[in-house]
This record gives sequence, C-alpha cells and structure tokens, in this order.
Amino acid sequence: MTNRYKKILFWSPRIICILFAVFISIFALDVFEENKELRDIIIGLAIHLIPTFLIIVLLILSWKWEWIGGIFFIALGILYIVFAYGKFPLSVYFIISGPLFVVGALFLMNWFWRKEIRKA
Repeated sequence: MTNRYKKILFWSPRIICILFAVFISIFALDVFEENKELRDIIIGLAIHLIPTFLIIVLLILSWKWEWIGGIFFIALGILYIVFAYGKFPLSVYFIISGPLFVVGALFLMNWFWRKEIRKA
C-alpha cells in the first residue's frame, strides 16, 4: 500500500463523517418558523441536533480508536433502518444509513491496517 492510499484511507472516513454531520444538521433548520418564540426555537434546535452531536462525539472517539467508529457507525446505520422501517421509501434508507455503513467500514479498515497507516 503506497503512502497516498494510506492517507486516503486515513482521511476518507473522517471527512465523510464530517460531511454527513453537516448533511444531518440541515434537517434541523425546519425549527425556524414565523411567530415562534426564541425559547421554542432553541429547544427545538437542540432536540433536532442530538443526532449530529452523537455523530460528532463518535467521530472524536473514532479519530484515535478506529474500532469504536467501525462498530458504532455500522450499529447506527442498522438502528436507523430498524426504527424507521416501513416509514420511508427505500432511497431514504440508502441516503441516511449508507454513509454510516461506509464510514463504519472505512474505520474498520483503518483499525485493521492501523500500523501501516500510522507510519505514513
């Protein structure tokens, strides 16, 4: 494995995870409506951003211990499918769970080849 591929393998799950957190955060924007009190907007925003905070915490833990990201991102993808089963079209499951599975698999690959990757 060349140094270029090692760097790509190291950075790709982290960058995808950050982009996914930004994507999930966009769904929190629906709390901004006319004639809503500031207190209600702040509470609604905090509730809508719980998944984003969870993803960020997992990313911080996974940055050093890749096995945590491998296990928990895949588990999040499965949990989303289980809890949302039958509520949305199939494409929604791919859009939400797909990146979680990819990030989890990439973190597991990082963990598996961690000695080689850390040398680069």
